[in-house]
Amino acid sequence: MTSLPFRVGFVTGATPDKWAGVWRQRQPRDRLDLVPVEQDEQEILLRDGALDMCLVRLPIEREGLHCIPLYDEVPVVVAGSEHLVSIATEVVLADLDDEQLVLPHASGWRPSAAQLDWPPMSARDAVETVAAGTGVIIVPMSVARLYARKDVVHRPVTDLPPTTVGLAWLVDNDDPRIQTFVGIVRGRTERSSRG
Repeated sequence: MTSLPFRVGFVTGATPDKWAGVWRQRQPRDRLDLVPVEQDEQEILLRDGALDMCLVRLPIEREGLHCIPLYDEVPVVVAGSEHLVSIATEVVLADLDDEQLVLPHASGWRPSAAQLDWPPMSARDAVETVAAGTGVIIVPMSVARLYARKDVVHRPVTDLPPTTVGLAWLVDNDDPRIQTFVGIVRGRTERSSRG
């Protein structure tokens, strides 16, 4: 009888590849499925059991979940290459007060309702929108790099807090593969005594 695959979700911009490679070396008989998820569905898929673990963009509702913060990401504004943002090395949020904001699902940042001009869309669609000269978006640096194009630029927004990527799983999920994956993410060696 084959065991079910171990399903690890990851939000746009998160890169599980190095940990998945170690998993495949150490656990060749345990299939690992990497599942891309939108930020607004990360918690739902964890809680309904569709995923065993997920690389999530914080914040999330912690009740019933374990979560290990892994790393922070710098928020950046993405704009068309002809936009005034292109001549700056960095910006502050006040510099964007008069801008039309496009909100991708993967932003990790929520403006006030007064600032929002568009309904949330995929990060790819949001970058295409700003590349066409309509508005700007604020996303984590990894998302800006993922969807980099010649007709857009990105600059750090220095007065916004960083976004954090963490590894989350259900408190009541006692699958031993969870601790194996946590060990890999934390850099434990294969011979580590921790289970």
